[in-house]
This record gives sequence, C-alpha cells and structure tokens, in this order.
Amino acid sequence: MPTPKPVRLGVNVLASGRHDAAWKTFSDPASLSTDIDAFLRIARVAEKGKIDALFLADGPGGLVDEALHRPWRALDPVTLLAALSQATSHIGLVATTSTIFGHPYAVARQIASLDHISRGRAAWNIITSQTPVALAAYGLPHGFDQDERYRRATEFVEIVTGLWDSLPREAIVADRDRHVFVDATKVRPIAVEGCHFSASGALSAPVGPQGRPVIFQAGQSEDSKAFGARYADALFTGQRLIEPARKFYADVKALARSHGRDPDQLLVMPGLFPIVGSTEEEALRRKADLDAGLDIDFLRGELARHFALDPDDLPLDAPLPYDRIDAAEPRVPIASRWPRKQILAEAVEHGWTVRQAALSNIVGGHRMIVGPPEAVAADILHWLDTGAADGFNLNIDVQTSGLEDIVDAVLPLLRKAGRFRDAYTGQTLRHHLGLNPYLDPRDAEPLRRTGTGR
Repeated sequence: MPTPKPVRLGVNVLASGRHDAAWKTFSDPASLSTDIDAFLRIARVAEKGKIDALFLADGPGGLVDEALHRPWRALDPVTLLAALSQATSHIGLVATTSTIFGHPYAVARQIASLDHISRGRAAWNIITSQTPVALAAYGLPHGFDQDERYRRATEFVEIVTGLWDSLPREAIVADRDRHVFVDATKVRPIAVEGCHFSASGALSAPVGPQGRPVIFQAGQSEDSKAFGARYADALFTGQRLIEPARKFYADVKALARSHGRDPDQLLVMPGLFPIVGSTEEEALRRKADLDAGLDIDFLRGELARHFALDPDDLPLDAPLPYDRIDAAEPRVPIASRWPRKQILAEAVEHGWTVRQAALSNIVGGHRMIVGPPEAVAADILHWLDTGAADGFNLNIDVQTSGLEDIVDAVLPLLRKAGRFRDAYTGQTLRHHLGLNPYLDPRDAEPLRRTGTGR
C-alpha cells in the first residue's frame, strides 16, 4: 500500500486571532495590529510546533469597513516577515501581494530579498482581488473584468519568475585577477512587452537558496484553478464541504497534469478554522464565550453584503431567504459565486437561521470545526485520505492560546499517526512542503518573451 501522505500545515497570522471577537480578550488591544512582539510570539509558537509556514494574507488599500469592528492587517507583509525571519530559523514565510496593483519588478525584488534574508524560506501568495477600497487607494477609476484580471496576472507572474531566474549564482564569479565581479555572459536578462506590463533586464538579487521562492495562489474560481495549476506550487482555497473539495482537488490535479506537471507537486491547502477544547463541551463553551462578544448586527450586514441583499432582508431568527438570495445572484461578483454556493449548501445541510449562519464564520469563508483534539486530528486526516486536501492553512481563534492548543494537543496526535514531522529535516520551505528542488535555469537560453496579454 502507498505510504500515507504527510500533513502540510500553515498558520494564517493575525495578531489577535481569526475570531472577530478575539481582540476583546486582550487587556490592551489598541496596538495589536502593529505590535511586533505579538507577531513574534505567534511565530515562535508555530515554529516550536514544526509547522510548515506562517501565512500573511493581505488586501491592498487603506482602511475598510471591517477595520472599524476588529483589528486589521496594518503592516506590510514582506516587511513583517523579514522581521520574523530573524527570530526564527526554519518556518516558512508566505507573503501576499496582488497582481492587479503595482509592478512585478518590485514584487520580484521584495520576495527574492526575503528568500535571501530567511535563507530559503520565502513564498509569494498571488491574489487577483480588486476591492473598491484598493482601487481608490491606487487611484484607479475602475477595475478589470475577469478575463482581463487573469491576463494581467499572467503577465505579472511571467515577469516575476523571469526576473527570479535572471541572475544565476554562477554569474557572480568575483574574479580578482580579471577584475570582474559579475560575468555578464552568464546573466539571463528578460525582455517582456505585454499589454499590461513591460520589463527588461536582470534582477539585482541572484537566484536564491531554494532556486525559486515557493508560489502560492489564492482562489477557487474556474479561472483561478486554471491559473494556479499552471503557475503555483500550492493553492490556498476556501472549501467548506468535503464533496466539492474533492472535486476541486481532482480538477486542479488534472489541470496540473495537462500542463505536463507532476500533480503531486501542486499542493491543495484549504483554510481550516479549528476551535479546540479538551472535550467537545469545552470547545463549544469556548466558541460560545467568544461569540458573546460579537456584534451580530454587523455580521448580519456582512452576510447581506455577501449575498447582495439588504440587511432588512435577513431577520436574525428566520431561515435564510433562499429565493431572494437566488434572485440576487447576478449582482454577486464572479469571484464570489463559488464560495457563495458552498455557503448556501452548508446552510441547507445544517438548516441554519440567519443568526446561526452569521455565527458560523460563513462570510469568513473557511470551514470551522469545534471539538476536542481527537476530532480535529481525525478530521484533518479524513480530508487528506479521501482526496480533498494535502494540508490546511489554519485560522486560529485567539492567539496564542488557540495555536498552543494545536501545537500541544492536536499535532502530537498527527505525529502518533505518523503523519506530521517530529523535527524539521531541511532548511528551505520547498523541503518542508515536499516540493522538488527548483531546476537550476543555468542551462537555459536567455529569456526573450512576448507578453501573453496580446
């Protein structure tokens, strides 16, 4: 029989925790969003647990409405991860940036720098979202349609990866006798002219310790699946129900194979939101105590916005109005329709009222499991062993107590099952994730690409 695959785990880093009322459990929460010590505590607990990576989600733009109700992501992810790299030695560092805003040269240099600073632990998480607040922050009058977004993303990633490969380590000869530091004949500059982005030349940072930083890609739409199967090493996705998750898993593995890739080299890591107690009763009580601090009217408004409805259409203790939700679907952005379908399927399965849906992380997009360590570990293994995931990106209810529950109670059960490491056995994030070393591009011809946006 084949050897059961190991569990891959990341931690989605928020200073207070993922639960919207987590910040209210802190004695002095006002500085949480910028408190480097809070992030350092999370990083050290995660590395103590031998977790694969710290994952910093991000949304470009300024303050959004949600920030008025809970701590927001205030710090630039690459800058923060560079700081965390100096307090850790092995755990991976995943930074999120958008392919809609900015220029690929800047991203290529930022992530390459992080890879060198961390000695091979960097990853780039690609997002293509374009919220109104982000468009406003970058001074763009309007966004891009779905097809254009992914043509733009394709040009962006082609430039970034070309720049990552452009200065091979062997080009840095440091020849004292010839007075030559970089051998120009070994540099592989790019020349890309696309509809959205153009770039030429070579990156100033040489090829990094892991050959190329790991690429994550976030999303679950059909376009996102096709894009991720072509470019990504790992997919971060929202999957709330196991049957749709299995279909997503099979689809992206098949797409990877169609591009000539080994499907085992494309990891699928949905988000998971565990709330752990020593018993089921204790876990339920922990959730109830946190839920008591929520603003239910705000959550109802979020739910209404997700369904393109008015909050008055959602009486709290009434069943979800499926007829109105279906009628409003044309007003829902294309990228939101897949998670919306999962949300509705889960609501039907549980028979939720509006209040119950609002308290079930339904808008947050990630599946919640509430129970003892044995239930959480069994759930993780069930998803892996039935073709629904290769691992999970964990959303922690309250930091760092919730993460400590995972590290001290759940991970030992996965180790006992032979499915999670006792110690890091390598230095790079590629090694942690079981990804093959990136093939050294030194034998390739100099890149002369034409952008695929034309």
